[in-house]
Amino acid sequence: MECCRQLVVLVDVLLVLAFCGHIAWTVKASSQCKRALSREIRPHSVAITEFGAVGDGVTLNTKAFQNAIFYLNSFSDKGGAKLFVPAGRWLTGSFDLISHLTLWLDKDAVILGSNNPDDWPVVDPLPSYGRGVELPGGRHRSLIYGRNLTDVIITGDNGTIDGQGSVWWNWFQRKTLDYTRPHLVELMNSTGVVISNLTFLNSPFWTIHPVYCSHVIVQNVTILAPLDSPNTDGINPDSSNDVCIEDCYISTGDDLIAIKSGWDEYGISFARPSTNIIIRRLIGHNRNGSGIAIGSEMSGGVSEVYAENLYFFYSSTAITIKTARGRGGYVRNIYILNVTLVGVDTAIRFDSTFSPHPDDFYDPNALPVIERITIKDVIGNNIKVAGLLKGIEGDTFHHVCLLNIALTVTSGSPWNCSHIQGYSAMVSPETCEPLKESIYPNHSSDCYHLSNHLRSSVGILILAISQAQQQPHHQ
Repeated sequence: MECCRQLVVLVDVLLVLAFCGHIAWTVKASSQCKRALSREIRPHSVAITEFGAVGDGVTLNTKAFQNAIFYLNSFSDKGGAKLFVPAGRWLTGSFDLISHLTLWLDKDAVILGSNNPDDWPVVDPLPSYGRGVELPGGRHRSLIYGRNLTDVIITGDNGTIDGQGSVWWNWFQRKTLDYTRPHLVELMNSTGVVISNLTFLNSPFWTIHPVYCSHVIVQNVTILAPLDSPNTDGINPDSSNDVCIEDCYISTGDDLIAIKSGWDEYGISFARPSTNIIIRRLIGHNRNGSGIAIGSEMSGGVSEVYAENLYFFYSSTAITIKTARGRGGYVRNIYILNVTLVGVDTAIRFDSTFSPHPDDFYDPNALPVIERITIKDVIGNNIKVAGLLKGIEGDTFHHVCLLNIALTVTSGSPWNCSHIQGYSAMVSPETCEPLKESIYPNHSSDCYHLSNHLRSSVGILILAISQAQQQPHHQ
């Protein structure tokens, strides 16, 4: 009995240590996510109507947006300025933002993307992609665009930005596009970006695309597109660092969030990784994509991704790493926890067969390094397949760790794994052979972010329980 009492005390202490460790992660993430919120107050403000804009949904207001922002540029060194968009339906083509600007949409304000492709200028391809994602050559510029900016806020009282993407989807499906479709919002080479408290609808292509950016916050946004709309990803951090995405609802035709970093030889040469990405409290579903995807364009590298409190329902896949021969780059140090799934076809997928390449000059011997992926605390009901984990022959994905996963699976073959190495603990249904070796007590150090105090505490706990069970009981 004394042994049991000591064990109970030990368990209590270790649970407190583990909880404190989780708090430390939460405090770190919270400080990063709130870093830029104090910049929302601007000393100067104008309304778009002051520049002749008409919110009737018919009048084209591109010039009004351009002129307003040109005027507000004079305040960029005086604390910045705010462009106020009141209630109405404001049709526009693509326009540029400036530094130290807040674009504010009132509650019933709707910015509408023009259906005329001439209102979306063609710009050069991204250097880390070498060409448009869909077609060789340039690409249409996003509806709301900015480059080389500092301190940019796109926010409001839950106003709406609607790309009216159906015309673009039709052109794509009929193969009548001349250039790659535009994103809804793209910020490039920018720092101190906040996007919050808005609804984004019907993007022609990816919805929010920060590329070559740092210190980006996306909070409290809703992103919607039909489930059969092509490639309407929600939020795609691309070769960007220190990105926080939280409290979002996304329902689209493709990945809800896709972390990227360039395409094959162009991404390898450009060599700008995506790193320090935090994703929290994400809810959503899709038909053709993933809840959280990494890749498939990941040739510049992706690392230090922390995602927690995720809820995906009636979706194709929950968590995906997409890559291929020729990508090069790496995906490492990924930590995903507290995931709830309902009606998902595949819970976890590593797909190494994403073979589209920008051209014939990629190096087929450029193999991606995939390592130190930890996924823990996952529950799911009505799941078809627990995991399809496929590495590359001659390029095994290492240190994949699955912990505390409980899935109700309808398939008779819940796991399908090849060219994978790793460990697991408390996984149901029982995982595939390459992951059956237990994390504890010997392999916790091989698993990313089972931090020192948590590794030692859980390891001690398991050893203590084992030793207590082996000792004779005294009446």
